[in-house]
Amino acid sequence: MAKIVQGNSFSNAVNYVLNRDEAAIIATKGVRNIDKESIIRSFETQARLAQIAKPVAHISLDFSAQDREKLTNAKMIEIAEEYMKKMGYGNTQVLIVRHSDRDHPHIHLIMNRIDFNGKRISDQNERFRSTKICKEITIKHGLYVSSGKENVKRKQLREPNATKYRIYDALCKHVPQSRSWGELRSRLRTEGIELGFKTKGSTDQIEGVRFTMNNLSFNGSKVDRQFSYSKIDYALRQNNRAKQQSLPPVQQAQHRPDHHESSTVGDSIGSLFDIPILPNGTDPEEEAFRKRMQRKKKKGIRF
Repeated sequence: MAKIVQGNSFSNAVNYVLNRDEAAIIATKGVRNIDKESIIRSFETQARLAQIAKPVAHISLDFSAQDREKLTNAKMIEIAEEYMKKMGYGNTQVLIVRHSDRDHPHIHLIMNRIDFNGKRISDQNERFRSTKICKEITIKHGLYVSSGKENVKRKQLREPNATKYRIYDALCKHVPQSRSWGELRSRLRTEGIELGFKTKGSTDQIEGVRFTMNNLSFNGSKVDRQFSYSKIDYALRQNNRAKQQSLPPVQQAQHRPDHHESSTVGDSIGSLFDIPILPNGTDPEEEAFRKRMQRKKKKGIRF
């Protein structure tokens, strides 16, 4: 779920996450969210409070495509804040950026490893702790638990596994969107997949489901345990029940003026080059901002 990278350049990290058309800033804490340069300068100013070779913490949190509907910006911010606090990053600067360039939802966290008090944030056993925390968060928020198939590199697969994984990906996409077997069959046909049932002996009693593609057939449970006949049937009935009850849609986080998309992040409000610089290289306005943030260090993430 989490990928951790440490670095020494806030400029490289911020530009990496924002220089994409589909990138959107969904939350910040302790940084001046005017444009990219102001964000970078905020991070760099705080990093000078202590000597550390790699002050940049860049962590991406990846989620399953099956959780797309429930992962609103507000939900992702909630999860990110919980993750940060448990990892020891609750008292430092953060930039949270959502990307939509892949099938699965994911966000990038750019954080300062020097906190608001000028203390270094420990990275001891960071990856081990992260794995444990991700599992806890996944269970707590009812997120999809990956079987590991999401991490398999599809382009390197040979038959029959290449077809099996294409069926797996299609089922991950279409089962959550379907309310009946007929609807699921129609959706799968758009992917070139045929759905059929296995019956018990000469009776009409259904005891299994098979999926056929490229002249290859697989039992549902062989594609993945969650795609056995009984589990798909239960999921479809649940989807239909939710629709009939007309559950209200999950509310999206409201857009606020300081949540710029990357396409507009570069549109500066005022020119940074008009700001005087002190002899030590510190922007006085930035320094004043940093001191205000120290006084407000207990304040939560803004979104």
